[in-house]
Amino acid sequence: MTDSARIVASHGRVYIVETATGQRLSASARGKKSDFACGDLVDIQVLNGEQAVIEKVQPRQSLLYRSDQWRSKLIAANVTQIVIVVAPVPSYLDELIGRTLIAAESQDISPLILLNKCDLPEAAAARDALAYYEKLGYPLLALSAKEDASPLRERLQGHISVLVGQSGMGKSTLLNALIPEAGARVNDISTALDSGKHTTTHATLYHLDSQSDLIDSPGVQSFGLAHIKAEALPGLMPDLSPFVGQCRFHNCRHRQEPDCAMRQGVTDGAIAPSRLALLQRLQDELAQGNAW
Repeated sequence: MTDSARIVASHGRVYIVETATGQRLSASARGKKSDFACGDLVDIQVLNGEQAVIEKVQPRQSLLYRSDQWRSKLIAANVTQIVIVVAPVPSYLDELIGRTLIAAESQDISPLILLNKCDLPEAAAARDALAYYEKLGYPLLALSAKEDASPLRERLQGHISVLVGQSGMGKSTLLNALIPEAGARVNDISTALDSGKHTTTHATLYHLDSQSDLIDSPGVQSFGLAHIKAEALPGLMPDLSPFVGQCRFHNCRHRQEPDCAMRQGVTDGAIAPSRLALLQRLQDELAQGNAW
């Protein structure tokens, strides 16, 4: 007889699962399978009061992951919202935002860009730089987790959300503000390297209330999209999608081909040059079998 449970933490090949009654068990996968993610609903075989075996994963509503030509890294399953956390210090990677948004679009996951550390003087410039994504229709929330994280709590209501971002963006501080009992460790920023020190080493799901869950994930510095077909990429970018099918050639790569609608869109100011450049980099990666 099997029971249903949700994975609430993943530690490599060992998982913590939570049953419908709230019981938590240490669970391992049967055989060599380890392609499970935090947030997965799974069928388990309970061994005793502390241990279980995962038999299989139940159908997923969504799966957020990054990939390159060699492997995939699962981030979270069954999430309805992804919160992309950035901050003015240390400097964030705009490329990471663009890639994460494409991954979210491919899984119909609602994105929210969160600019943290708005108490810093550098925040105004970061806010201006992120305005482009607002123009594309992506919601942007600016706050300081150290001062007041309640505006984020309102946006998390009714969702299974996942926090994604580089190390040092303040995800642990956000988590501690929202769920003080989480006890997330917060490390100092390494200013010499202009990057954060990793504090989260595995994905963990926290209950905000009976209708809302939040998954904290390890910091990421790259987001490979090898699992997305090159021809699908423009349709997952809202500023490029209106130009799909408008080029003279159906297999246009938007480089030097004549009558390219997307290059014309850049000329006309409808598409930012950086966005077309991102598409071209992703196309090159997929053609070469490499991911950023």
